[in-house]
Amino acid sequence: MQKAAVYLIDIALIFIMNAFLMNLPITISIISSLIIYLGIYSFRTYDTETMKSYTESLIKTTVGTLVSFIVILIIYFFLSKYFNRYFFLTNLLYTIALLPIIHKIEYNIYEKHMPVKNYLVIGRKEEIGNIMEEISEKALNKIKFTQYINPNPVTLDEIIKQNTQKTLTQTIHGIVITDPELEERVKPQIQNYKAEGLEIQYLPNLVDRYLKRIPIEVIEKHEDYYKMIFEGSRTSPMIRICDIIFSLILLVISSPFILASMIVILIDDVIHKEKIEIFFKQKRVGQNGKIFRVYKLKTMRRITNSNGEKIDVLTKTGKFLRKFRLNEFPQLLNVIKGDLSLVGPRPDIESTIPFCEENIPFYNYRTKVPQGITGHAQVFFRYPEALTKEIYSERLSYDLYYVKNYSLMLYIATLLRTVETVIMGRGE
Repeated sequence: MQKAAVYLIDIALIFIMNAFLMNLPITISIISSLIIYLGIYSFRTYDTETMKSYTESLIKTTVGTLVSFIVILIIYFFLSKYFNRYFFLTNLLYTIALLPIIHKIEYNIYEKHMPVKNYLVIGRKEEIGNIMEEISEKALNKIKFTQYINPNPVTLDEIIKQNTQKTLTQTIHGIVITDPELEERVKPQIQNYKAEGLEIQYLPNLVDRYLKRIPIEVIEKHEDYYKMIFEGSRTSPMIRICDIIFSLILLVISSPFILASMIVILIDDVIHKEKIEIFFKQKRVGQNGKIFRVYKLKTMRRITNSNGEKIDVLTKTGKFLRKFRLNEFPQLLNVIKGDLSLVGPRPDIESTIPFCEENIPFYNYRTKVPQGITGHAQVFFRYPEALTKEIYSERLSYDLYYVKNYSLMLYIATLLRTVETVIMGRGE
């Protein structure tokens, strides 16, 4: 689905309503339309799973619009004379009445009229079949991988020749190369097919587009390609500037919550006659393996169980703080210091590094960019509950997507999605 067109349609509709139906100044209309769009975007309203469900789309559009009003209120405070008195009510009713219906229609049009493409896969199904199935599912089954071959020039030519005799539903529209070693056997043929107009796709491009993660198996198959991409550390002056500005703003906004949480933690420590510790400090591994101390609000208490063992348990206050990620706010100081970015792979605990380096291939690639308070993995994947190879490998696949596509655009998109994660309480 061409999401860019969907974005532009929504922005245009909101702008038309504000500029022409409510007669707001053009500048105010443009700014408010973009803010409302970003609020809606941050709640994953444009995810395919949301667009196909009218109810889900209605809920997320409503909440996203209301959240955007918080930002618009700041502008309204200084420029109220340029706004219509019914601005907020009209925009809310307009967006929730119109956008979910439009999104549902757009999804149905795509589902009905987008043709299915069949691909021949150069690779072994037992090695990458599960990844290809995941790609097909994410593409709403508009991409199908009909045949897997371990080719030689003769068999590949025979399959392509037979392709001209098949019906439209059986026609091969392209070739997907999942194994560079197998590609070498038929490279001249591949070049000829490409020149003749047959679509040639490579697995790294497909996982980037549809999965939003890079599975370890794909890196192993295309190791030279990814080594070249991940070579050297990456930083962005623009992202660093955004880190400082956003962190200062968030510190000011969150200071009442931080102060209130500190008081509750203090009272809790006094009641339980514990040593007063407001902050939890821990060594973490930052960009390029640099060790630093991270600061969080304390959420655990050490108790003695029935067996006489000392164990850490989550406090009631801690459970609330973690649910809405309020315990993370002191890390804004780490961001200002330069230890962290707002967005990036979560810095791991120093003690977990030996296990990860020994058991998870390409693990250290995740430290090529500044580590973050929130990240691509935190938005799309769950928080690792246990130190297992499977869980950390899957988390790594999301982290490496961020490293590969490290940019200001992805940074901002991740921040916006984090808003939904926090407000919907998916931070546990």
